[in-house]
Amino acid sequence: MEGGWERARDISRRVARGAADAGRATARATRATATGTARAGKATAAGARKVGQATRRLTYANGAGRTGLGRLIELSAGNSASDALVTVALASTVFFGVPVGEARGSVALYLVITMLPFALLAPFVGPILDRFRSGRRYVMAGTLFGRGLLCFAMAAAVGPGDLPTLFIGALGVLVLSKAYNVSRAAIMPSVLPADITLVSANARVALFTLVSAGVAVPVGAGLTAWLGSAVVLRVAMVAFLLLGVVAVRLPRHVDSPDLEEEGAAPRWRTLLKVGATVAEAVWANVAIRVFSGFLLFFLLFLVQDAAVPWLSAGDPAAGDPFFDVTKTIALLAGAAGLGGLVGAVVANWTRNHSPQLIVLVTLAVTAVTTIAAAVFFGIWAALAISLITAFAQELGKLALDAIVQREIGEEVRSSTFGVVEAMLQLAWVFGGLVGLVLSLTQSSTAGLVTLAVLLTAALGWLLATRRRRVRAVRDRLHHEHTRPETPSRPDPVDPTKPLTNPNA
Repeated sequence: MEGGWERARDISRRVARGAADAGRATARATRATATGTARAGKATAAGARKVGQATRRLTYANGAGRTGLGRLIELSAGNSASDALVTVALASTVFFGVPVGEARGSVALYLVITMLPFALLAPFVGPILDRFRSGRRYVMAGTLFGRGLLCFAMAAAVGPGDLPTLFIGALGVLVLSKAYNVSRAAIMPSVLPADITLVSANARVALFTLVSAGVAVPVGAGLTAWLGSAVVLRVAMVAFLLLGVVAVRLPRHVDSPDLEEEGAAPRWRTLLKVGATVAEAVWANVAIRVFSGFLLFFLLFLVQDAAVPWLSAGDPAAGDPFFDVTKTIALLAGAAGLGGLVGAVVANWTRNHSPQLIVLVTLAVTAVTTIAAAVFFGIWAALAISLITAFAQELGKLALDAIVQREIGEEVRSSTFGVVEAMLQLAWVFGGLVGLVLSLTQSSTAGLVTLAVLLTAALGWLLATRRRRVRAVRDRLHHEHTRPETPSRPDPVDPTKPLTNPNA
């Protein structure tokens, strides 16, 4: 019996020692884990600080920190990232629940619904913003705060599937986003440093907004898959509210005084009143936007229907598993994103080159690329035309913004940008509808040839108009230069006044 108790006590001591050793090992592991986590957190924080410092050096370069351009770039980058989060969050809701191959009617309805708000609201957005030139910081902050509240409402509507609330919220976010872009473009001359041109400043803003949106899209997609659309919309809400505070803290000189002309009626900008230079740039960008919308939906549905050569059964390369539908769409989207980035970089590089020439060159490059793609259509031609179209759209729009900022006065600049944004949006939607219709033919040649002819005709019309305008100016100057001068007639002598000698 005593031997049994001894063995039991020995076993108990061993178990106790094992438990103590396990506890000490667990404590050491916990301390090591905590130390590793702390080190990882410090490394992450240090990396984030370095990235932030590098970004700040880029945004504040060339005097942008003194004038407020750097803050505007950072604000616009945050705005773009937040809009991307909203787009990703809504993409997984009932709005886009229909498969692409079965959704031609739904997509057409979506495009029309997108077009109607701008057709109705665009004539009013610009003049309203011009009325509040002395408080543009607060107008921009209002667009951000408003989108934050709309995101809160949409997050509450995602769970029960409240379609009216989702539709109204998405429409409000879209309109307020355009209002922010109009205000941002209107104040650009106020924050322009002496060493940067308007094209370069617009390009710098566009470059950072594209990069921030490109980073936000995969992050938003991951959060949506993990936590759901409602959580992502709430994250976007917080981001918009914080950005609204940042907008209020912009420099005061971005606000301009309300100097109204006495007795002058309010002026509404149309394409007939912006001047020949601005109108030429607008029409060139309209042609590019029509083709951009057309190409997006035309290629999307052709690829979805396997009506392209590399996916058809009769093509030898169709058996290659790499070029399937999903990977083809991803490649086309990547080419378009790369084209937009290259366009922003090239716009920053052009610096003092004429923005009017840039606009016409982008249209010419798009037309030539379309003709080549129609003749040699294939996977590489589709990637090339996607890249070139996005490049031309970005570069042409930045040059157009610079022309409007230079040519249009402060008192109606927001109205002009409102008209321009509405025209470009309507052009993109119209091109998308044309692309939907022509995709029914399942012929890549027919669609691309049609658009190549239209782009070439638009370019020829703009060049002919420019030539007539330049010739008219030269003729007028030549006429004024060669007109004989009429000798001045002496003043008549008044007989009632006596003749006097001025030297007397």
